[in-house]
Amino acid sequence: MKSAVIVFPGSNCDRDAAMAIEKVTGAAPAMVWHQETELPEGTDFVMLPGGFSYGDYLRCGAMAGVSHIIPAVKAHAEAGKPVLGVCNGFQILIETGLLPGALMRNASLHFVCEKAPLRVENANTQFTSGYSTNREIVIPIAHHDGNYFADDETLNALEGDGRVLFRYASNPNGSARDIAGIANERGNVMGMMPHPERAIDADHGGTDGLALFESLLGSA
Repeated sequence: MKSAVIVFPGSNCDRDAAMAIEKVTGAAPAMVWHQETELPEGTDFVMLPGGFSYGDYLRCGAMAGVSHIIPAVKAHAEAGKPVLGVCNGFQILIETGLLPGALMRNASLHFVCEKAPLRVENANTQFTSGYSTNREIVIPIAHHDGNYFADDETLNALEGDGRVLFRYASNPNGSARDIAGIANERGNVMGMMPHPERAIDADHGGTDGLALFESLLGSA
């Protein structure tokens, strides 16, 4: 699978994302600068990494959401190809309308950086097939604006359609219904606040994030 990682000014997990992808596929992804207007020919999978695009100076993900590369990312998603957004990448997916809801300031009003226990809510997706439903995993988080919000109609639709893929076992930020990660209606776009790319090596604290990349990239 040919992959691409989108790099914005302020990205700080782009290399972690690239390492996770290469660990599973054996091939380094293309690192695509946000001012480019096209993805590399034949790109199968796009990842929007974590970080603080544009320093989060306006609203998290808002400025990145109008970067030159975004129309190509949207076209990729609309073609049914997989897109993963992690942390700031999740915020960007929401700002672009590829995922519903909003990500607000943490309920504590503090930045949180810790290992977060999660529960896999739906293992029947291309992002989660390497897990089992209800499995508990531990994935690092590091965010100030990870409090997921949506109206009741949207939340009920996410729940009813099985589009809540990960849920916090211990809510660190006030997210509605403990939501940590969701998918779009088509199931090919996923956003999550926790960082699976930081949990792929036992020497770095754990491997619970590896199954996500194995699921997605066909090596599970």
